[in-house]
Amino acid sequence: MIVAAGTAWYAARAGGFLAYLLLSASVAAGLLLSGRARLVRWPRFALEDVHGYLGFLAGTFIVIHGGSLLLDHVVPFSLSQLLVPGTAGYRPLAVAFGVVAAELLAALAVTNHYRKRIGHGVWRRLHMLNFAVWALALVHGLTAGTDANATWALTLYAGSAWLVLALLFHRISRHWNPVRSSERRTQWQ
Repeated sequence: MIVAAGTAWYAARAGGFLAYLLLSASVAAGLLLSGRARLVRWPRFALEDVHGYLGFLAGTFIVIHGGSLLLDHVVPFSLSQLLVPGTAGYRPLAVAFGVVAAELLAALAVTNHYRKRIGHGVWRRLHMLNFAVWALALVHGLTAGTDANATWALTLYAGSAWLVLALLFHRISRHWNPVRSSERRTQWQ
């Protein structure tokens, strides 16, 4: 298969950025769902569907990203380099972050499929690994991406990181209820 010079590289870049942004949006929607957010115009089931669809699209664009890298002849990747972390000739550690993120996301997609069989508690604990997927994808983009130092790319990474981390902080702070020393004494007396 002959690909026009640069086409695969542009597809890989666009696929990677879209995958990361869709993953960030899915994580943000998941945080809204876990925090029992009430959106005036959207029923909960609609937000759940959007959350799942964003995750599916993120996975689709990860496949486009990897597939485009297989077709690129400027910085060639083999299938094994895209599947085995640390074996890439180009920035092996940075690429490894992306490989691990993609494989972990695929494993989590399998757990989503078997959600009812594995039980809600197990599924929920496993589902929290999506934060690791997101963080690995962020590090991968910042360290392996050829556009990582461009102002527009840094703005996208910073904005999405701010959104996810702000929602995560809000989610944790709403349910954080430290026991004060005065309350601790009354509990045991």
